[in-house]
Amino acid sequence: MATRRAKHAGSWYSYNARELNEQLQGWLSDVNTVYGPARAIIAPHAGYVYCGSCGAYAYKQVDPARVKRVFILGPSHHVNLNGCDLTGCSYYSTPFYDLEVDKAVNDELWRTGHFDRMTKSTDENEHSIELHLPYIAKVMESKRDQFTIVPVLVGTLSPEKERIYGEIFSKYLLNPENLFVISSDFCHWGKRFRYHYRDSKYHHIYQSIEALDRKGMDHIERLDAAGFSSYIEKYSNTICGRYPIGVFLSTIRELKKLNGLTPKMSFNFLKYSQSNQCMTTDDTSVSYAAGVLLMS
Repeated sequence: MATRRAKHAGSWYSYNARELNEQLQGWLSDVNTVYGPARAIIAPHAGYVYCGSCGAYAYKQVDPARVKRVFILGPSHHVNLNGCDLTGCSYYSTPFYDLEVDKAVNDELWRTGHFDRMTKSTDENEHSIELHLPYIAKVMESKRDQFTIVPVLVGTLSPEKERIYGEIFSKYLLNPENLFVISSDFCHWGKRFRYHYRDSKYHHIYQSIEALDRKGMDHIERLDAAGFSSYIEKYSNTICGRYPIGVFLSTIRELKKLNGLTPKMSFNFLKYSQSNQCMTTDDTSVSYAAGVLLMS
């Protein structure tokens, strides 16, 4: 019955439940439900001071009355993986309340033979999943103890492995009681990230960064797995969640192969922001985007 600690609380976001609740409620209150109910979302995982307000645009579209299970696909930042890992913990702690891991689904995924287990230290050191937990706990608070989570740590995947995981996850995405959270920031630009792509037709660097990000976002909105993969290969954009996004788009592609079962699907990005507007090559920024998948 191991519980994963909220290791990044107090640094990446507030450990004080009252303060955190006021912050999340404020951001959510500033956003309208314009594109829901969400079946899947893409949302960022940086410190809340940078991206918390952006994430609200995605989480506002979640209808807790429909959700029984939340899959969270986050990229591995600290451990080299060539596949996907599952948690060995039974609960994930948040400043609000503990979230229960879905043991039955965890075991079902394990039996496919395509997953390994995270060590507890790997689990707790990774922020890409943890930064979504308070938001999940907040938007699902009316259904506390009536839903479970399935955390999945995603490594560096080949196109074939993205296809395999897409095939595995397709039946879960088809289930309207499941919500998929795809954890990703977008362009990491500057010396710190060793990435300085610039399109000279834009006067300012931050405008070039946004244009670059939106090229990738356009492929995602078209649910174009092959196009997104080609885009990453061409520009090497430092989208840290490119492999979780790749798995998500491959899952959509696998769903489209189901004869007679393919639902109507559409994806829209609702918000884009940057941590800083880069004006010179000495500047640094990380981009964030919040998007939502609808299925009917």
